[in-house]
Amino acid sequence: MITAEMVKNLREATGAGMMDCKKALSECNGDMDKAIDYLREKGIAKASKKEARIAAEGLANIFVDGNKAVILEVNSETDFVSKNDEFKQMIESIGASLLKGNAKTMEEAMKLPTSEGTIGDLIVAKTAKIGEKLSFRRFAVLEKSDEEVFGAYLHLGGKIAALSRLANTTEEVAKDVSMQAAAMSPKYVFRSEVPEEEVAREREILKEQAMNEGKSEEIASKMVEGRLHKFFKEICLAEQAFIKDGDMDVQTYVKNHHGEIKEVVRYEVGEGIEKRHDDFAEEVMKQVHGN
Repeated sequence: MITAEMVKNLREATGAGMMDCKKALSECNGDMDKAIDYLREKGIAKASKKEARIAAEGLANIFVDGNKAVILEVNSETDFVSKNDEFKQMIESIGASLLKGNAKTMEEAMKLPTSEGTIGDLIVAKTAKIGEKLSFRRFAVLEKSDEEVFGAYLHLGGKIAALSRLANTTEEVAKDVSMQAAAMSPKYVFRSEVPEEEVAREREILKEQAMNEGKSEEIASKMVEGRLHKFFKEICLAEQAFIKDGDMDVQTYVKNHHGEIKEVVRYEVGEGIEKRHDDFAEEVMKQVHGN
């Protein structure tokens, strides 16, 4: 006989709905372990059905332990879920596993252990429980020497995260660099990182603009170099005007504090993911009328 207590215990163990728990226990003749497996399998089936959905909301976060730091992004379908404590705890678990492990690729990361199976298992289980597609999108691991510092900055509660590694300066300066990256969204850290073809394309566009203004080719070519400098100041973090003091660029600010920028990683939740813009009211009506 399946009792209310058994159903309650199974719900607490799995987070599944009451009717699902009752059915699982009936199918498994009251065996709790088999019922948990049954629901897990069912949860995996649910998770796979959600694969086609778009998860473009979520959170980015940063975890630091000594000379190692991790920045990561985990997505959900709605912003509502990103405020869910269970979702946040899942991100904490993933961050802790990445700090302990040595994963270099997403495939390796998914196999790292957590208190609830691998990271891959954890995401599947939480997808089934929370009821939305959840996706561990990306991560980066930064390691520093004892002479270097990390700067971590989260904006809008984790919608944007920036992590920097600087040499020979303070954490406060490093955090300022991360704040700059979060606020100004640079495409690159240094001018040397900009691909030559991107520079060539910009140079061509700027030359065309100058000639359209009636300048000769010789004068247009000279104007291009000045305008190209402005282009680099917009897209390269080191050359951007420092947000706390527009009279200097970021690199100068860091040098004034005896530091050197080594590495900066910036994640903005959902960047590059095409979001679906469904009519919510229409979607509800479809469900009501079974269309």
